[in-house]
Amino acid sequence: MMDVFEAILRRRDVRNEFAGELIDEERLVRILGAAHSAPSVGNTQPWDFVVVQDPETLARFAGHVGECREDFARSLPEDRKDTFNPIVIEGIESSRTGVVVTYDPTRGGTHILGRHTIDETGRLSVALAIQNLWLAATAEGIGVGWVSFYREPFLRALVGVPEHVHVVAWLCVGPVTALQTVPDLERFGWRERRPLAEAMHRERYPEGDVGSHR
Repeated sequence: MMDVFEAILRRRDVRNEFAGELIDEERLVRILGAAHSAPSVGNTQPWDFVVVQDPETLARFAGHVGECREDFARSLPEDRKDTFNPIVIEGIESSRTGVVVTYDPTRGGTHILGRHTIDETGRLSVALAIQNLWLAATAEGIGVGWVSFYREPFLRALVGVPEHVHVVAWLCVGPVTALQTVPDLERFGWRERRPLAEAMHRERYPEGDVGSHR
């Protein structure tokens, strides 16, 4: 089993590399167990995980995502469109498993320790669970892809999420043929990774524009 630093470096947002095999239940439960072990504000554990493996449901969601992808492509200027077109943005059907991650802001009641002044700590707790899931999956040789081209009302209705619960992510989860050594968005020229020296500051945030919008 790889250590956490290796998992962090090897983790990729998988799109093309799913092997088309169904993840076994033992590894799926172990990965979700890692997600469920994440820290959370007020120990509220505000997440839920809806595991979707029905081929018809996967196909319906893939069709919806394809439409949303086309809407985004049409909005791009020509130079960005040429860069975006080769990028595959989902592996919904080839992964054979979707995990819909949700956030319930009502869990824990009205007096939640740690969320009184910063309400977004609830959503951040769910993000920590997703990161745990992703690193555990990488250590297990399982790929994860985060699908963000969807409209929340569609996905909410598709898997029956109650109105007061927020959909945070659809994660494609499945065995892979390999993990890319360079992230797709860097390989295809969409955006380069910022060096740590540009992101790390001492004592105060730097004055002026430090290139954060490039």
